[in-house]
Parts: sequence; C-alpha cells; structure tokens
Amino acid sequence: MTQTRAPSSWCEIHRDRISRNLDIALDLVPEGRQFCAVLKADAYGHGIQHVTPLVMAKGITVIGITSNAEARAVREAGFKGTVIRVRAASFEELESAVIYKVEEQVGSLEAARALLALKDTGHGVRCHLALNAEGMSRDGLEIATEGGQGKCRKILELLSEDIVGICTHYPSNKPDHLRESADLFQRQVAWVFENSALKRDRVTVHAGSSLTLVSSVPTQTDMYRCGALMYGVLNPDLGFVTTMDLKAHVVSLGDYPKGITVGYDKARTLEADRRLACISIGYANGISRMSQDRGVVSIGSGLAPIMGKISMNTLVADVTALPEVSVGDVVTIFGGHPPTVIDPDMAVEQFGTILADLYSDWGMRNDRRYF
Repeated sequence: MTQTRAPSSWCEIHRDRISRNLDIALDLVPEGRQFCAVLKADAYGHGIQHVTPLVMAKGITVIGITSNAEARAVREAGFKGTVIRVRAASFEELESAVIYKVEEQVGSLEAARALLALKDTGHGVRCHLALNAEGMSRDGLEIATEGGQGKCRKILELLSEDIVGICTHYPSNKPDHLRESADLFQRQVAWVFENSALKRDRVTVHAGSSLTLVSSVPTQTDMYRCGALMYGVLNPDLGFVTTMDLKAHVVSLGDYPKGITVGYDKARTLEADRRLACISIGYANGISRMSQDRGVVSIGSGLAPIMGKISMNTLVADVTALPEVSVGDVVTIFGGHPPTVIDPDMAVEQFGTILADLYSDWGMRNDRRYF
C-alpha cells in the first residue's frame, strides 16, 4: 500500500533489524554453501524495494521470488545476481519474466515444453528441476513411480542444457521427517544424474529453508533458501528479532454502562460500567475476526482487552484500567516495547495463524513506514 500523510493504521518496518537478522543467518550457513534470500509476498509484506538493498549490502547473490512484479522490483532496485522463482509459473508468467532473467522451476512436461518454446524464439532459458520427493505435492515432479520417471527423462531430454538446479521443498522439519525427506531427495537426485547428461559440478542441488538451516539435523544442500529468519519469524533464542510493528490510533472514547452491548450482533454484553476506546483498524486491515473477545492491544502504559466483534475498519478495546488514554493516542497491535510488547506468541494465539501470514497480510493492507 502506498504511504499517506495521515494513515489510520500502519506498519513500522525496521530495516536495521532485517540487516541484523541477515547477519545472524549468514553466520549459520556452513562454509561452501549458498544463501538465497527469499523475498516472496513483497518480502513477507515488508516491501521488496526496501529489502532488496539490504540483501545486496550483505553480498548475497541469489534472491527467491514468486511473482513477476517481485522480479521486476528486484531488478529495478539494482540487483544483478540470480533471481529464482520458488514456485511453478503460468505460461504467461514465463514469457513475461524473460526480460528479468528469472530462473524458472520446472516440474512438469507442460512447463518444460513452454520453456523450450521460449528458447526456440531466441530467449535464454535457465531452470531448476523440481522434485516432489514425497513432499509438498504441489508443483514438484514425483519420480517414485515409473510414470514420473518417464516424464522426468523427457524433461531432461528437452532441457538438459538448460537445467542449472535440482530442488525440492521439505514438508516438515521435525527431525525424523527431515532425515527421511533429505535422504529420499538425495537418492532421487542421484537417480537424475544417473539418467541424464547433467554434470554435478554444474548443477545447484538445493532443498534447505530457514527451518532447515536452524535444524539440528545435518542435511546435504548446496543452498539454503531462507525467508522467515530474515524477518524474525523463527528462533528468538538465536537472536532473531521481529521486524514489523503494527499500529493505529484511538479515534474515540466513551463511557458505557453495565448491560450495554458491544459490536455487531450484540455479541458482547458489558458485565460492569466500562470505558471503551474505538481504534482505527479492523478486518480490512488484516485484523482477523477471530480476535473477538480475545487478545489485547497496547495503549499507553498498559494492555487493553479487545471487546466484541471486529468491524471492517475499527475494533473496540476496554481501557477502563488505563485512565490516561486519550483520543489520538497510538495503539500497538503487534510489536512495541516492554513491558507492554505484543510478542509473536501472543499474536499467534490471538489471530490463530502463523507470523508469516500476519506479516504478509498486514504489510499489504496497511501503510508502511521505514526506520
């Protein structure tokens, strides 16, 4: 969302924290391995045009994206390195992304033929063979069957000169699951090399994500594709910190007697006289209606419980215990500073989803301010 002079709600993006998180993540990467900075979903809602320079400043030479708009933004920010799409692309996307020199994922004969058609028109093609390896079952080729192996051989025949990577995405990073998935992937990678003219020293084999990088289970991968760690979604115990705060304003205050209802459908009845604050943020700004009568916001010196159903652009909080609260005060929905910080555990419990989901939703629905 573009910035306005007086936004009703906004995200505060801390670029210095993203940089520190990158430093910590890069220190975890084993020697000789690559690091791919994943900037999908507009850099997890943080603004890809602002995050790309931070990635470049760390000397990172590989960026992962999903959409053509993200590929364009990365290139317009001055990134000259490798851009990898970390999902399958539509045929229209493949054709339109040529100017951005995107390395595409290929996990089907249809995708292989579309890439070959682009090559026949004189465009350069570089692609990564995506294997399912009994994993996510979304856009990787499953070669555990004879049919899958036949398709894989055909893809290798069509694009053998253009395959620069072999990849998968592990469905679970629980230790036992990760060991099984990593072992299977390596066996399938070996099968690919045995049944093709591909040269191991010319192909990047990659499967590692943020969770894989911090796992206690050692895995073989030439490159880790990491997004979550950059934004402090995981492992605060390792020093990773959250990189986005979500804020709004108190726009109205009122005193309401016992027995009065709050919000739509009379869903909440006051058990006692209460002072209530109307806050300028709602479900249109990414505040799930699951937050009804659960969770808190931070105002002034304390935490205020959310009351009643969430409206489209407002929510109500009980500030009876916070007499200093005034109209115009800043309200923190996520983030802030101790002792009234709204931390990831609190947010996940309140909104019933993961922090990456919240970041991308909030960042795309609200104004963003950069620090």
